[in-house]
Amino acid sequence: MTQQEKQTELHWYGTPLRVRYQETDQMGVVYHANYLNWFEIGRTDMIRQAGFNYRSMEERGVLLPVLEINAKYGSPARYDDMITVYTAITDFSRLRLNYTYEVRRVAADELQNNVGKVWTQADTLPGELLVTGTTRHAWVNTEWKPVRLDQALPELYTALSFAFTGGEGKKS
Repeated sequence: MTQQEKQTELHWYGTPLRVRYQETDQMGVVYHANYLNWFEIGRTDMIRQAGFNYRSMEERGVLLPVLEINAKYGSPARYDDMITVYTAITDFSRLRLNYTYEVRRVAADELQNNVGKVWTQADTLPGELLVTGTTRHAWVNTEWKPVRLDQALPELYTALSFAFTGGEGKKS
């Protein structure tokens, strides 16, 4: 597999959640804006799973604002459902970062068997697909000026490079 093919292969990181009562409407269906919050939870947890703390990123003066967000709703999540937010990087550079998301309803045994696992495109993600989405981001400093991540925070650049490529070239 070439490096270009390796970079286009998605590596999915899962974040399990239980739908809380306050996230639903009177019908017990998740209010649509909550999926955007779940995308953020998946995104920050993926960075944590890749070995970097999101808080320390911000404390060191690097921010990652959302430039664009899209969601496609297929089937609703409901109160008390177990879901997993699957997050993958679709494009990564020194200046920008794009994600894709899948929110899936999962069974309890699927949650327990998949803690800490990273999926590739060869894998079938567990659960029933409910919502898909994407976000686009740019790296900025605390003055909201664009920054090159490889210069501003090289450790994070390396961690995200490994998450994007599935650890290709990772140091032992």
